[in-house]
Amino acid sequence: MAPRKRCPVCRSKQWHKEPSSGLIACSEGHILQNYRNETNELQPGEAGPHAVRKRTLKSNREKATPKGADERLYHGNRGRYFYFECLQLILRHQIAVLVERWALPAEFEVVCRDLWALNLSLLRDPPPPEPYLASQDADADADPPASASPPKREGPLGFDEDPKSDEDPKSEDDAEDEDEETEEAENDPHLDELLAENSASESSSSEEDDVDGDAKKSKSMPKSKKKRLGLHAYERPASTLAVIVVACWTLRIPILYRDLTRLIESYELPHLEAVRILPPTMLVHLTKYNIRALSPPIAPSAQVLHHLASTLAGRIYASFGVATPEANAAPILWRVVTQCLGGTPTLYKLTKRLSNVLGLPLTLHHSLAPPLQRVKQWDPERHRNDNVAPELAFAAAGIIVLKMVYGLDGKERLPADGEDPACDMPRIDEYLGLLRRLKDEDGLIQFDPATEMAIEDLSDDTVDEYLAFCERALVGPGNDVLDRYFPYPEIETGNGTSAAKGITLGLRRTRMQDAEEEAVLRPGDEYTQCDGSEMPDACAAVVGRAAGWVGVREEYLVGVVLGYERRIWRYWIRERTSRGQK
Repeated sequence: MAPRKRCPVCRSKQWHKEPSSGLIACSEGHILQNYRNETNELQPGEAGPHAVRKRTLKSNREKATPKGADERLYHGNRGRYFYFECLQLILRHQIAVLVERWALPAEFEVVCRDLWALNLSLLRDPPPPEPYLASQDADADADPPASASPPKREGPLGFDEDPKSDEDPKSEDDAEDEDEETEEAENDPHLDELLAENSASESSSSEEDDVDGDAKKSKSMPKSKKKRLGLHAYERPASTLAVIVVACWTLRIPILYRDLTRLIESYELPHLEAVRILPPTMLVHLTKYNIRALSPPIAPSAQVLHHLASTLAGRIYASFGVATPEANAAPILWRVVTQCLGGTPTLYKLTKRLSNVLGLPLTLHHSLAPPLQRVKQWDPERHRNDNVAPELAFAAAGIIVLKMVYGLDGKERLPADGEDPACDMPRIDEYLGLLRRLKDEDGLIQFDPATEMAIEDLSDDTVDEYLAFCERALVGPGNDVLDRYFPYPEIETGNGTSAAKGITLGLRRTRMQDAEEEAVLRPGDEYTQCDGSEMPDACAAVVGRAAGWVGVREEYLVGVVLGYERRIWRYWIRERTSRGQK
């Protein structure tokens, strides 16, 4: 360790820095000579080339510039416009598949085209015009000014990012170190520490002044909102499915959301890995972010599809006055009763009557339905569950009817009159067995991702169907060389409705009460509400079957059922009050 310098007056080795003046002094107060603390206080613009720069600490590492970037990839506005072109092509393929599979009329494509144009015009950030043609037109009209601003840096999904405007020009140069020190200071490390602390305090004070100035400027200037990166919900591939749903409602086609999700999960409707249907001339211009956006990993749920379609219909009605007609309720109700609940025409009539009592609007958006009559000022204009999917509303109404007939709480209910509609319903134990068979067959035929299957439990026909499904999902269309030259008979896959055809014919009718039986409940007695936390086995089986068939969570379906039950209770109170009963 180098010897510490002594004070030439008192011979002390203890040094410190004066906080007021910044001078170096010993323990007795003697000032260290040959040390000066100079400060240049110049007005802006008076400093010459001899001015000394302050020492700054910065990293000399420069940002790596991308080398060998692919010029074929489209970025910015051109990439965003090209993304919507690919999305529109996917929509055209989806329309072609549905027209061929469902035998839809030719007007379906026209309606989808108009709705797609309205959807693009209603986006928060509508797609720009074709950038190349727009730039050509602009160049033909006038030359760009010489003082044009440099192009903005592009984000990962085609959005522009503004460059920093408050960038310090001094930060671009490397800082210079001050190496003019005396030999005495070099021999004393304690003095070096004090000098370094002094220089650090000066730089920190100047930085605090700069920070205070920037803070004042930021308070005086309004804060600009940060631009949102990524795609909006109505710009993703699921928006094409919402357009298809609204088009089906416009043409009064009784479509269910499960019809689209089943076609998507079976890879018959282009949605998963949809980039495979794009031509190679378009794929070369897609960035990895756009490819990822065009390839959703899973199919959208029924709730997501209904939310997108409902919002699109509501915005079209609010902006352009184009109203979407009501749902074609009769076919939808029949499919829910027969395929979902495995019911009979009696259950169909009871569910239809109860739906009329509930006043289900059956519109795609609640704004398309007339508001409720407001007796008091605080009365609502619509019910809470008026904006649910029609099949979900009918399934909830059917569950309430089944609870009225069977109870579904473990207690037996038998009709006492031959004219009771419960006499035409099957027995409760046989009916629950029917629901289990319907659920098992739907899972095996459709290869539902949520259904676990063991390969040793599958039959030969089911294995052949699964191999055909894997070929369609993994290989995709286009590799039809073997089918063209060596045709193989196609395997007809089921649609999940074979279990509901004729299976209810063998069920026995509910028996009537005997005269000797005492204290037997009748249908409609002791109605029990199930909140979803602790449901009886019979009620849980019916709710699970309906939720899986519709494509929603059981908790969501239970909430809709509870809302409808409270609505029926209010209706029953009003009816008894109007009749003068207590």
